[in-house]
Amino acid sequence: MKQFPKGFLIGGATADFQYEGGYDEGGRGLSTHDYETDGNQVNPRHHTLKMPDGSIITPASSFFFADPVPAEADPVFLDDAYYPSHKAVDFYHHYKEDIALMAGMGFTAYRFSICWSRIYPTGDEDTPNEAGLKFYDDVITELEKYDIEPVVTICHDELPMALALKYDGFSSRHVIDCYVKYAKTLFERFGSRVKYWLTFNEINAVKGFGPCGVRDSGNQSHYQAVHHMFVASAKAVILGHEMMPGSMFGTMYASSEIYPATCKPEDIFHRLQHRRETLYFIDVMARGYYHNYARDLWNRRGITEIKMEEGDEDILLKGQLDYVAFSYYRSNTCKAGDEMKTIGGSPNPYLENTPWGWPVDPLGLRFLMNEFYDRYQKPLFIVENGMGAIDEADENGYVEDDYRIKYLNDHLAAMCDAINIDGVECLGYTMWGPLDLVSLSTGEMAKRYGFVYIDMDDKGNGTLKRTPKKSYYWMKDVITSNGGILEDF
Repeated sequence: MKQFPKGFLIGGATADFQYEGGYDEGGRGLSTHDYETDGNQVNPRHHTLKMPDGSIITPASSFFFADPVPAEADPVFLDDAYYPSHKAVDFYHHYKEDIALMAGMGFTAYRFSICWSRIYPTGDEDTPNEAGLKFYDDVITELEKYDIEPVVTICHDELPMALALKYDGFSSRHVIDCYVKYAKTLFERFGSRVKYWLTFNEINAVKGFGPCGVRDSGNQSHYQAVHHMFVASAKAVILGHEMMPGSMFGTMYASSEIYPATCKPEDIFHRLQHRRETLYFIDVMARGYYHNYARDLWNRRGITEIKMEEGDEDILLKGQLDYVAFSYYRSNTCKAGDEMKTIGGSPNPYLENTPWGWPVDPLGLRFLMNEFYDRYQKPLFIVENGMGAIDEADENGYVEDDYRIKYLNDHLAAMCDAINIDGVECLGYTMWGPLDLVSLSTGEMAKRYGFVYIDMDDKGNGTLKRTPKKSYYWMKDVITSNGGILEDF
């Protein structure tokens, strides 16, 4: 019999730019994802940002964009383009309804991100935007109404666009100070009501318009910016522990198990190096120091030096994470000669794929949980897992999504085996997209994850009506039975 441990947190997870909307309401400033059109393409004309006082911010250096920065100010947005984050699925106006739907399944946790530019519109303000703080106050109040634990992501793949343009984001140490100021504001306002925090999302996958504010992943600028993110996270953890005794901090690591393609020794060793490419990020944050293999990784990527200030190493050690949070959607393979990646790899011929080509491997989740717990000896938290699929709704918006039920059953069963048989300590599980939301990888609504169908298409058309799917009622039974109805896969 499958069983969740006592006090296990189970629920769902979302990101503000994929779910919240209201991009121009409540004093919110522009965020880096606000510039992405459907299809997840960044419009190349967006080189400048006009501020409320009429001043113009231009990029601090040309590498932020592929083409040269024009001398004149271009329009912020184009009339003929659709920007999914502006509306998303409008949690901003539907949060009470949506949280009630989560409560209907018996959720005990909801992981959500706070939009940085909703709190500090440009990131450089001395005082926060009260309307933005009140919105999240109201969200947490609604969660408390149903005894749902808030799990807060401080920075989910974004930052105020002004910080990205003016300072190249985390390429500048100035943004460390902006982040810590922002985090302190959240701790002051919500610290007595939030125990679980994530400093960053997918620390190993940030690039382009993500928190780094640099265009290319894997170069000198990227790894330098990531070091600044390490320091920012550690400072926030130290501050959070001081301000909120008993609080717990993690950072979401984007994981996908990687298997060697064959038992050829060169493939086995390549897997070791490939794994280090991804574990580098969470190793530093969970252990509090750079591992011995870091210099070899830098050398292979042509990185001459990571500039550190005096005291950085001590900050990293003192600000190491309390738990290891990670996402898991799929596994991949690799062989000698393959490109090193910070996430992903080649397909596995032994596995079936989702409609978007992602291999389905529930046993890989159990494998990862054991690997992480053996490596760090810290509690785990599965903060994203789910299946993007094409849902066919009937005339009432109802979806018979047995494929999603099968996917989630098998992964939850594997998780329970890791906990109950292997002895892995796990704080909780939040399934990605409890209600349908905009896909990060494609900018579509057609790629649906949720237990609840939302009537909206890829261009934002629809009534936004929320309708529970078959999986909604199945998940309710899973939670009510404390995992007892799960079947072996």
